[in-house]
Amino acid sequence: MDLQLRQLQMLVAVTDAGTFTDAATALGVSQASVSRSIAALETALGVRLLQRTTRHVALTAAGARVLPAARRVLDEVAHLRRTITEPTGELRVGYNWAALGRHTRRLQKTWAAAHPSVPLVFVQSSTVTAGLSEGIADVAVVRRSLDDDPRFTTALIGAERRFAAIATDNALARRRQVRMADLRRYPVAIDARTGTTTPALWHPGPPPATIRHTHGVDEWLTLIAAGQAVGVTSEATAHQNPRPGVAYRAVRDAPPIPVWLVWWSDAPPAVLPELLALTRETYAPPGRLHE
Repeated sequence: MDLQLRQLQMLVAVTDAGTFTDAATALGVSQASVSRSIAALETALGVRLLQRTTRHVALTAAGARVLPAARRVLDEVAHLRRTITEPTGELRVGYNWAALGRHTRRLQKTWAAAHPSVPLVFVQSSTVTAGLSEGIADVAVVRRSLDDDPRFTTALIGAERRFAAIATDNALARRRQVRMADLRRYPVAIDARTGTTTPALWHPGPPPATIRHTHGVDEWLTLIAAGQAVGVTSEATAHQNPRPGVAYRAVRDAPPIPVWLVWWSDAPPAVLPELLALTRETYAPPGRLHE
């Protein structure tokens, strides 16, 4: 069996992006290269991993079993590379959508004054671990708990309100606040991998009739601006991702979103205690959550 890391990367990319074309764009390669890698992987394993249609691809039963293993292999290789990489002299903080929202600049300024020799750099990554598994971040900001992954340690740093994202010509945009029930009658855009919204938010009422699955904040915002969906997100997204055609409105009856810092359990950054203290201080004003 001749397996290559590149083939596993292609499988993960196609699954996450939803199409060969989008995967090729995300990886900066040709669609033909993606197709060849997937075909070679299927040949090496002796099973079909993806069902292909003209518009979308889906995992086969065998593909659903292979995908988690592929992710683990890629994560471990990234961790291996990270452990042998020379220190960069900066602290890289990964995030999915919006870093720390309105707190981001304040934290950067405070950190720069206290630690001028260790720049605090925010890096965006649309992965479950916000770049931590991939080795591009030393610490990550996440809004979905990774407590069930023993490789990582997490610490709660604060909480954020939920906001609805609505097209500016939607009648709901004329309100100062909305309720979850107001959003139910519209298609709802959800990023199931890195977003914070699930149909369970509408419990005990019925969930939205239509879910539009997206892959990243730009696709999510584009759908909403066009009036093809509404969304629910954190106040950090509302602050850091303004978009013409999109209005953000506070959701009155939605629970707050907890915000965590996460890092490799066996390789915490030397300046982690200082970062934890400053991020918690940043989120400290009323309503702070405690561990």
